[in-house]
Amino acid sequence: MTEDADNYDYIVTGAGSAGCAVAGRLSESGRFRVLLLEAGPRDTNPWIHIPLGYTKNYTNPKVNWMFESEPEPNLNNRTLYQPRGKVLGGTSSINGTVYMRGTAADYDDWRQRGCEGWGWDNVLPFFKKAQNQERGASELHGTGGPLHVTNVPHEWPLAKACVEAAMQTGIPYNPDFNGPKQEGTGF
Repeated sequence: MTEDADNYDYIVTGAGSAGCAVAGRLSESGRFRVLLLEAGPRDTNPWIHIPLGYTKNYTNPKVNWMFESEPEPNLNNRTLYQPRGKVLGGTSSINGTVYMRGTAADYDDWRQRGCEGWGWDNVLPFFKKAQNQERGASELHGTGGPLHVTNVPHEWPLAKACVEAAMQTGIPYNPDFNGPKQEGTGF
């Protein structure tokens, strides 16, 4: 070890999607020493790499912080379960391999409440830069970033029946939950 082995230009806490992307961007030029801290283990648990494995990961304290919300007054003071990844990859590693960002209105609301720089127009370029969307670049999607976003490779009969049933109840089909709107049903 060198004498400055414990000196870093940046320390990033949490190796979820955002933390890994930030650490990667900071270190890619080689100009900065970056320490990425993660409380959990590597993502070697086999359930992390199987899309339906989230059912196992949501109850596994080795890879999930398993938080509870504060009591919710409008829900008779019940608490709500808040699964959060405690593993390299963070919650993205335990969520069934689903990539979905917040709605434009969420970010614009934060900006209106005083969070300068957090409006949708401010954050969208960063989402696009972080994304490698298999559909290609568009107004709402980017390519070349570290987060690989792919479509469902196969529309299984049971999943297709669920989507069709939802549509029969009046829920609109949505081919892209990171598109212009998140409301709807889809794969």
